[in-house]
Amino acid sequence: MALQDVCKWQVPDTQRLSPHLPQSAGWAMPRGCDPQAFLQMRGPRLAHGTTTLAFRFQHGVIAAADTRSSCGSYVACPASCKVIPVHQHLLGTTSGTSADCATWYRVLQRELRLRALREGQLPSVASAAKLLSAMMSRYRGLDLCVATALCGWDCSGPALFYVYSDGTRLQGDIFSVGSGSPYAYGVLDRGYRYDMTTQEAYALARCAVAHATHRDAYSGGSVDLFHVRESGWEYVSRNDACVLYKELQELREPALEEEACQAHPEPATTHISGEDGELSAGAREVTPGDSKMPAGTEVL
Repeated sequence: MALQDVCKWQVPDTQRLSPHLPQSAGWAMPRGCDPQAFLQMRGPRLAHGTTTLAFRFQHGVIAAADTRSSCGSYVACPASCKVIPVHQHLLGTTSGTSADCATWYRVLQRELRLRALREGQLPSVASAAKLLSAMMSRYRGLDLCVATALCGWDCSGPALFYVYSDGTRLQGDIFSVGSGSPYAYGVLDRGYRYDMTTQEAYALARCAVAHATHRDAYSGGSVDLFHVRESGWEYVSRNDACVLYKELQELREPALEEEACQAHPEPATTHISGEDGELSAGAREVTPGDSKMPAGTEVL
């Protein structure tokens, strides 16, 4: 009581309603249930979303991703980086649980560094993908959620692998992961060519992510662009997704008008000679047997 009198401190009234949510341990739970286990089993399932993509072409590997981290209807972070460097010639896109992705990339960095010290050189991209797949496959069924595209350059040239937390490992030329991947695949499948120039590859990656963020409710923010070359990876740019989509639409409108004009050209104006030898404007050329030829028209 003396301390309360000196500090003017009062015991909080726990019976009143509070605008703040209590801690999970203070929630009302059935008797005999562990709070953490109960929330994992019966708690709400929050949807996670993102848009990441990577593709291989003649000048290296392009990796691009949006920057907004969403959890359900809430934006957890509006400017997160979803492309994580592993070493100078290897990086990866991240999709899934952010904590899982960050943790396993730190583990991969450590293991590759140890192998480089033992063997005197960095492992290939295929070896790195196999190592990550083998390590995560041991935790299958434990709610580990990591979906990544490893982009790198080794002695065999540009390489791209997709690795999932259940141990899946795939090699390919195009991968897109996340809730916005169906929209990104639509743009990539239409515009991808292996013999693209560097600027064409940059434009394709930006266009794919910008269109995906426009259609996908869980993606947005900015568009991060990385390029893995023979000399190492390079951070190219960060563009606002909304501004980029608006610029793409403005560039698209003149092209659509030109295509429409080519598909539906205006009918050519032909003329029929009159009796005075002058050309009558707006008339069309007719031939004998034409069912639409007006009666009394003399064909010259």
